[in-house]
Amino acid sequence: MEEGKSCHPIPPLHNANSDAEVQNCESDIFEASGYKWKLSFYPNGDKKRKGEGHISLYLVIAETSNLPLGWEVNVNFKLFVYDQIQGKYMTIQDANGKVRHFHEMKTEWGFAQLLPLSTFNDADNGYLICDTCVLGVEVFVINYTGRGQSINILKELDRTYTWKIDNFSSLDGEIQYSDVFIFGNRKWNLRLYPKGRVTAKDKCLSLFLGLNDLKTFPSERKTYAKFKMRIRNQNHGEHMEIEGSNCFTSSSISWGTSSFLSLTDLHDASKGFLVNDTLIIEAEVSVISTVKNFSM
Repeated sequence: MEEGKSCHPIPPLHNANSDAEVQNCESDIFEASGYKWKLSFYPNGDKKRKGEGHISLYLVIAETSNLPLGWEVNVNFKLFVYDQIQGKYMTIQDANGKVRHFHEMKTEWGFAQLLPLSTFNDADNGYLICDTCVLGVEVFVINYTGRGQSINILKELDRTYTWKIDNFSSLDGEIQYSDVFIFGNRKWNLRLYPKGRVTAKDKCLSLFLGLNDLKTFPSERKTYAKFKMRIRNQNHGEHMEIEGSNCFTSSSISWGTSSFLSLTDLHDASKGFLVNDTLIIEAEVSVISTVKNFSM
């Protein structure tokens, strides 16, 4: 297979979430690999597809009347939400890197639950600043030639790693690393900033899941993972948890959030997150796939 790659940042969308009556808005049409596309954005969630409480974003093929009868376009794509504080994009893609088939009966693909509204609207995360957000898409149109991809998919791993941190109050503000653990033949670790990082410094605890073996893993391979990270509530089970998916590469080695848990809640004994100066963190990975290019 040959991939026709095109990356298109979409100009800022203003008043993206301020008008509750706005159902969705669309980007201008752009071209990628000979086809016309646009993004369809639901700032208050695509409620018809169970997107309540989230923002929803879809890639839509446009001007299909110009395509031949019985057309089909095979696409692998990534969606981006721009962090205007850190100056980088958060990447969202199907955890298993699945190729999506656009045709007359299916002209759009994407995510009804792209990001929780609470995360998107939190200015500390940088996604919505001054009522403005920036979205993007990278489109891979698959043309079948003399090359292919080997995709190794491990579904429903249900593997959980637990990191117990004693004497938490003795940690300084520098990054802390868990022991290395193995999920899906890849080495991982958790990365914790006890006093927060960047805009969340001295406000929130920051937590990330990272790949630990990129130096020994072939650079042309990509690893997709779907996972959860949580801080356990040691008193009554109301854990603090986020769910995410990411394509881990040499240029994207970790995923998480700077504003995982406020330091106020962390140190509030009634909340149950920090008990006897011990913090318990878990990482749960449900899907992993590794993609390798090869010649046929």
